Amino acid sequence: MERRRTKKEIVKMLLRNSELEEQDEEELLDLLVDQPIAIDVDKQEEAKMTRGDRIADKISEVAGSWTFIILFVVFLLGWIGLNTFVLSSEDAIDPYPFILLNLVLSCIAALQAPIIMMSQNRQAEKDSLRNQNDYRTDLKSELILESLHDHINTIIKNQKIIIKYLKEQEEDANESKKNE
Repeated sequence: MERRRTKKEIVKMLLRNSELEEQDEEELLDLLVDQPIAIDVDKQEEAKMTRGDRIADKISEVAGSWTFIILFVVFLLGWIGLNTFVLSSEDAIDPYPFILLNLVLSCIAALQAPIIMMSQNRQAEKDSLRNQNDYRTDLKSELILESLHDHINTIIKNQKIIIKYLKEQEEDANESKKNE
């Protein structure tokens, strides 16, 4: 008959291919077996956010919206229309080829890109934490299922023993009735 593995053996088997140090592996084993492990990644990440992180998120949120794109296109068309058609070439703030507009766009792009990257990097960290949490939760679920499987096997084994015992008692009762 196949020997059933303990929870710790299962975890060790699952972690064999990972690059955890032995101390980290033991902590993970204890964490998985004995404690609830689910965490709210969003709350944990929100608690660590600085004012700069919040500003970067807001800028990324605004800069990545259709409202921003539409308003920016309207601004560009307005700038071009104002300097080309409304103002005379002498009064134009930025006559064709719109050098000032190019400077403004370059400055916006130079500032906007790193801010969006900061927000994306933090989102990637949050995704990584979420993935680690999902892995631990899945691993713990697997351990619980294995434990439940063992318990069900024990119950089935005991049930078979009880049924066998009841059948023997019934046969003994039938034989004693026949003998009377």
